[in-house]
Amino acid sequence: MSSAVKKCPECKSARLIRDYERGEIICGDCGLILAENIQDQGPEWRAFDAEQKEKKARGGAPIKYMRPNKGLVTEIDQYNRDIRGGKISPKKQAQLYRMRKWHKRASVSTSMERNLIIALTELDRVASSLGLPENIKESAALLYRKAVKAELIRGRLIESVVAAVIYAICRMQGIPRTLDEISKSSGIEKKEIGRAYRFLKGELGMDVPLTDPSQYVPKFAAALKLNGEVQDDAIKLIRKALRKGLISGRGPTGVAAAALYIASAMHGVKKTQKEVADVAGVTEVTIRNRYRELKKELGLKVNL
Repeated sequence: MSSAVKKCPECKSARLIRDYERGEIICGDCGLILAENIQDQGPEWRAFDAEQKEKKARGGAPIKYMRPNKGLVTEIDQYNRDIRGGKISPKKQAQLYRMRKWHKRASVSTSMERNLIIALTELDRVASSLGLPENIKESAALLYRKAVKAELIRGRLIESVVAAVIYAICRMQGIPRTLDEISKSSGIEKKEIGRAYRFLKGELGMDVPLTDPSQYVPKFAAALKLNGEVQDDAIKLIRKALRKGLISGRGPTGVAAAALYIASAMHGVKKTQKEVADVAGVTEVTIRNRYRELKKELGLKVNL
């Protein structure tokens, strides 16, 4: 009889006693043994208060989406040393080498696993180049896995999908990384990344918010060595422009650059259009166009 029994078949009593020392389930009314050799599902240690329980409680290793096997598979290390740190014999080293080789082959048996090995290595390289933290890498890896599971990678360049996934996660998490920066780090053209991003967004139904130009202000201001007051005024200009709907359809980097260009002039800090354009990765024409629009629509009295 299984340990999932609910009632005694003799007296129909629901008062059952689980005796884990004897491995039995006993009816508390008639004494009938309902099950034997049951398993104790609890921990193997004992705790006598809440503090001991918290100290002794253990959990497994966390899932790491950046690892092809999610970090849940045993690995044979490369150190070739025993438990005491001493060197092992050449014969044992050769044995371990063969074990590593076959373990690696057994771990990568499907095309999906091979795809993940290539993609996650590339994702780690690009994300590290962009200075992205571990939580962003994990989110990007999870999104890539969803794309693989939905069979959206077939017929597409792995590197372009990886770059698109990173771009999407950066936008969703409010991290200012431009398509230019991701293109430079990944070696994939902006057009290709944009195409892959739009495809994934449509197929996976991603809710990606519009990029707020003010996210780029601190980064550009730091590169141009502008103080906090200039940054604050640039952000205020962007907020006004957002309320008036002037930014719709405009590139966020161009708007941020133009706002900084205006704010710096208002504080008497002269920065040329070329300096601002180089930092923002846009053209001087873009700076001029955004500057004229903001000046006209917000009624700014500034001469540059």
